[in-house]
Amino acid sequence: MPRKSSPTDGQYQVVWPVAERRLKVRPLAKRLDSLKGKTVAQLWDYLFAGDVVCSAIEDKLRDEYPDVKWVSWREFGSTHAINEKELLASLPQRFKELGVDAAISCMAC
Repeated sequence: MPRKSSPTDGQYQVVWPVAERRLKVRPLAKRLDSLKGKTVAQLWDYLFAGDVVCSAIEDKLRDEYPDVKWVSWREFGSTHAINEKELLASLPQRFKELGVDAAISCMAC
């Protein structure tokens, strides 16, 4: 049984934040074997230096996969904004429209 603490003894009661699992675990999406000839979307939350990180990732991957087509983060808007929920919900359809095979989400923190 936990001991009651007083404000002066330096000990605190702790509650373990475990709750019933609400979502079922789903299998991961199939991973790409290669980026060769693929279309990759860039997502960014418009915080910190994600634009710099996206550019660096693109430059580095372009060395190995020169035929990758990039869809800029500018195409989607901030993934951390007032309309965040709607934007994220729209991504599967937008990816389908744009022929996106993979996405990179830059948070740059």
